[in-house]
Amino acid sequence: MVSSSRPLPDQILDFLSRHPEQTFKPSELAHRLELGQKALGEVRSALRELARTNQIRREGRKRFGSIGKVGTHHCVGTVRFVKHGGAIVELLPPHEGDVRISQRFLGTAMEGDTVSVAIFPEPAKPAHGKKESPVTEEDRTREGEVVRVLKRGQRPVVGEFRKSKHFFFVAPDDRRIREVYIPKGKTHGARPGSKVVAVVEDWPSPHSNPEGKIVEVLGKTGEVRAEMASVVRMFGLPTGFPDDVLAETEKISDRIPKSEFRNRLDLREETCFTIDPEDAKDFDDAVSLEFLPSGDFKLGVHIADVSYYVREGTALDQEALKRGTSVYLADGVIPMLPENLSNNICSLRPHEDRLTYSAMMVVTPRGTVKDYAIERSIIRSKRRFAYEEVQRILETGKGELANILLPMHSLAKTLLAKRLKEGSIDFETAETKFRFDAHGMPTEIVKKVRQNSNRLIEEFMLLANKSVATHVARRRSERSPQTPGSRPSTHSSAEQLCPSVYRVHDTPNPDKIEELASFVNQFGYSLAVGGNVTSKALQKLLRDVKGKEEEAVINQVAIRAMAKAIYSERNIGHFGLGFKHYTHFTSPIRRYPDLIVHRLLKEYSDGMPMRRRQQLMKALPEICAHSSQMEQRAMEAERDSVRVMQVEYMKRHLGEEFHAVISGVTHFGIFVEVTDLLVEGLIRVRDLEDDYYVFDEKNYAFIGRRHRKRYRLGDKVRVQVVRVDPEEREIDFAMVE
Repeated sequence: MVSSSRPLPDQILDFLSRHPEQTFKPSELAHRLELGQKALGEVRSALRELARTNQIRREGRKRFGSIGKVGTHHCVGTVRFVKHGGAIVELLPPHEGDVRISQRFLGTAMEGDTVSVAIFPEPAKPAHGKKESPVTEEDRTREGEVVRVLKRGQRPVVGEFRKSKHFFFVAPDDRRIREVYIPKGKTHGARPGSKVVAVVEDWPSPHSNPEGKIVEVLGKTGEVRAEMASVVRMFGLPTGFPDDVLAETEKISDRIPKSEFRNRLDLREETCFTIDPEDAKDFDDAVSLEFLPSGDFKLGVHIADVSYYVREGTALDQEALKRGTSVYLADGVIPMLPENLSNNICSLRPHEDRLTYSAMMVVTPRGTVKDYAIERSIIRSKRRFAYEEVQRILETGKGELANILLPMHSLAKTLLAKRLKEGSIDFETAETKFRFDAHGMPTEIVKKVRQNSNRLIEEFMLLANKSVATHVARRRSERSPQTPGSRPSTHSSAEQLCPSVYRVHDTPNPDKIEELASFVNQFGYSLAVGGNVTSKALQKLLRDVKGKEEEAVINQVAIRAMAKAIYSERNIGHFGLGFKHYTHFTSPIRRYPDLIVHRLLKEYSDGMPMRRRQQLMKALPEICAHSSQMEQRAMEAERDSVRVMQVEYMKRHLGEEFHAVISGVTHFGIFVEVTDLLVEGLIRVRDLEDDYYVFDEKNYAFIGRRHRKRYRLGDKVRVQVVRVDPEEREIDFAMVE
């Protein structure tokens, strides 16, 4: 019998209306509606009655279809796979928002494809507020089904080339993608065991595998160079700049015109300097500090004025927009801008005149910004510091420019304390970097330490970004100026606002916060979740776990409970920082949104015509959405590249023992993270040989049945490397007693 809250005829009508150009047999409908073959008789009866009353059409004896054309509930969008299976379809105008697509409703759609999607009649969860269209801004979590692939995204499939008894195929690195059948003559000379790049040429039905061809052979699967190349190809990262972009770059002079000296604030005599990682090649921010007679500080944050060189609409600009961000892989960088710009002309190299945008902030000894000015400027950096150098000066009180660095450090501590007091969340996220031999093989994994020198720059950049966003917000609150005797503007107040780009961070999902509260409770901590959780409550939790053995695990779980920070033309504030106004202004060499902010600041100061405002109001949403997507792509590629190098490194340390912490517990085993290397691997439950262990899902633990020994999330353990699989990028450990 059919068991559903909706009558079977309604289910059939809804399904057929989503597939207006297809016909189905009763057995196919029973399967697609997940009713099972036992309900086949009821499906046949319902179909006959619907056809008799002309509610559906009948073709031949056994096929049934919808009457009429595609309904208004069909939308067009772009497919984006999500981590745990299924996909999101990001809708294209005139519709807005996202539609969730489960794996079984993807059809033949792949990452990047443009598809027609049918919206299911009801969302998965009750939505609040009135719905004005199938997908509105207030209803971004509807579910649906891909009904047709309109255009292939040409996203390559990267994987291992294999041979079965009768045919060749590619087993994708991305397990969400089906194996791709490769006909003879389209193998590009690949041999089984090779890492290859394939493109799909034909995929007519989800009931069969896609068919394609090999376009590139990267090397032998498991070899580090081939695996790193596969990361670049899988994420569609660029490997070079187009000729027209390079031609434009070559025409850019490194000499600054005299007119720019006249039109800018000349800060070349100021003591400005840069502080960056030891191996940095591009320096896009410099700092300065002046002591005012009032006892206040004038803090200067000076950012490379990339907007002077990368003009809107040029080939260089279009390429920067397309990339969105520089990508920092484990063994190198894929820059947003060509090297001559990023490492030379725009880079704030010492003892060279450079064009900048300066945020000059008057800050009280208590960390309050009394006044500020955002100015186009020109500086000459007096010194290039590495973080390690500055740290030694802060610790010893001695060294070059110590008379400025020590007060800077004191001011940074004040700014941090003030920020935390006002509710900003200060997550401790550990990172590593690799050292390589002459052949590019990893010889050492070094855990990055967040020291006072790092915090100094972090706090100054946060304050500059906040001040710029506040500056824009104040301008947005002002009406367009009216000339004496003129009639009031007929434009809406929204049109009169200054368009801009914001870095926003929404409040967390209440369900995820409930899960976090339940999780930390088992460690003896509490998180107040009545109503909406506050950033102050989360900050208190992080203070409570500071220095405890479970700190790293709770930090990671808390970060996963947060919403993702994104770029937006709409300012909703930044929950994590506790800021009402925040943007990205400080890294235009490597982030496109920062470049846009620089351009907009100039246009604001020059006077932005209403026509230009309206143009930007239309263009910025797409730029922000694209920049957020490119940032996410970069983060995923960076993580994958780190994993490749971690596996290569651990391959040379088989049998060695390490201190680790339990970072995850699941029914099939225990995930551990090596403390000093941040390398994660798995201890399979079958390898826990000293007892029969039972999985305690509620308490994230394994408990021995005889001896009651317990392995719990956050516990410190000693482990041994027992297996490394470069092809699967997996590391297996065993417990050491």
